[in-house]
Amino acid sequence: MPTRSCPALLISAPASHSGKTTVTAALARYWTKQGKQVRVFKTGPDFLDPMLLERASGLPVHQLDLWMMGEDNCRRRLAEAAQEADLILIEGVMGLYDGHTSSADIARLFAIPLLLVIDGSAMAQTFGALVYGLAHYQPDLQVFGVVANRVNSAGHARYLQHSLPEGIHFCGYLPSNEAITLPERHLGLVQAAELSDLDARLDLAAEQLASHGALQLPPPCEFSDPISHKVWDEGLNGVTIAVARDAAFSFIYRDNLQTLQQMGAQLSFFSPLSDAALPEADALYLPGGYPELYLDALADNQTMLQSIRAHVRADKPTVAECGGMLYLLNGLTDQAGHRRELLGVLPGEALMEPHLGGLGVLSAPFPFGEVRGHTFHFSSSQIRAEATLEAAHPVHGKPEPIYQQGRLLASYVHWYLGEQPEACLAWFKPTCSDDVVA
Repeated sequence: MPTRSCPALLISAPASHSGKTTVTAALARYWTKQGKQVRVFKTGPDFLDPMLLERASGLPVHQLDLWMMGEDNCRRRLAEAAQEADLILIEGVMGLYDGHTSSADIARLFAIPLLLVIDGSAMAQTFGALVYGLAHYQPDLQVFGVVANRVNSAGHARYLQHSLPEGIHFCGYLPSNEAITLPERHLGLVQAAELSDLDARLDLAAEQLASHGALQLPPPCEFSDPISHKVWDEGLNGVTIAVARDAAFSFIYRDNLQTLQQMGAQLSFFSPLSDAALPEADALYLPGGYPELYLDALADNQTMLQSIRAHVRADKPTVAECGGMLYLLNGLTDQAGHRRELLGVLPGEALMEPHLGGLGVLSAPFPFGEVRGHTFHFSSSQIRAEATLEAAHPVHGKPEPIYQQGRLLASYVHWYLGEQPEACLAWFKPTCSDDVVA
C-alpha cells in the first residue's frame, strides 16, 4: 500500500476552552510565514474553528472525524494532505479522551504524535501531573510535547516546564493576553469574517509562541492510502444548487460542497441578507448559522423571502439544517423577546433559549442508507408538522425530528455528506421522487 511521509501533530487538551484553537492557529500562521505549506484539519463537528484556521494557514480546512466520516475517508484526507504539505496540524475536539470517537482514537489509529495544550494560569507543579495523566491514561499514544497557555510570567513558565515528566518536550508558552484571545459567543468562537483584527491577533499569537518556545517540526509520520478508492457518481450533472452563504448562514462542511461539485453540481452562492432574490437554481441548500443575530435584516428582505417561498412551493428540492430550518418557520423570537416573521413554508415557531437545546452526533435511517451528522443549537421549536423520521444518538441523548413535505427536507441536524453520494442524489436531484427523499 503506497505511503506518504509528512510531519504531523494532533493538538489536544484536557478540556474545551484550554486554547487549542489559538495554539493551532499560531502554529499554522508561524510555519506558513516561514514558507511552509501547512494543512490543518479539525476533529469533530465544528464550523467556526475551521474558519479561523483557514485564515491562519491560507488553505482550506476539512473535518477529520472517525464516526461521521469513517476510517477510509479520514485516511484518504490525510494521505492527500501529506502529498502536498510540509506540515499537518489536527486540532482536537473537547478533551483528549472525550467523545464517541475521541481525538485520542485518531492519534492512535494514524500514529500521530500529540501536542498538549494546558491552561497553566492557576497551577504550578500540578501541570506535570496533568500532562502525565493525559499521556498514560490509555496506551499507544505518543506525546511529542506540551504548550502552556495563559502563563503569568517567565518565572511561572519555568515552574511548569520543570514539572514535566521525562521525555515530554516543553514547546513553549503563550502569556495571558487579551490581544491574542479569540472572542466567543453562544455557539463558540466569533466567525472569522466578523473579526476585523483577526490577522493581527494571529500574527501576534505566532510571534509570542515563537519568542516563548523552541518551535521545531515534529518527526515525519507515514500516511497510507485507503484500501478502497472513491469513484464519484456524476448524477448531478446539469443541476444548479443555490447555497446560502453569508454571516447568517455559514455552518456547512467543506466536504459537503466538494462532494456536490464532484458529482457534477454547479453551486451558486447567495446571501439571504443582502441579495434581492434566489439565483436561478434547481435546488436550494439552507445551512445553519446565526439567523437570530440578523433577524431584522432577514425579515426585512421581502423580495428574498418571496423568492424562496416560490422555490419551495414549486416543490423544488430544498434542504434546511438547523438555522436554515428556523428561517423556514413562521417566526423566530430572539432571547430579548423580539419576534419577526420569516418564510412560513414550514408551519411553526422557534425561540432562542439561554441554554443548549440539543448537542451530539446523530444518524438517521433513510431508504437509501444511513446518513450521519450532528446537532448543536440554543433554540426550541414548536413545529406543526408530522416528523417523517428521527435522527438518533448512537448511545444516548435526545433524538431530533426530521420533517419532509414534498421535496423539502428540514431538521436541526447538520448533515455530513462527504461519504453520502446517495443522499446528495436523493435530496438535490430534481427528478428524485418523494419516497426516496425520506
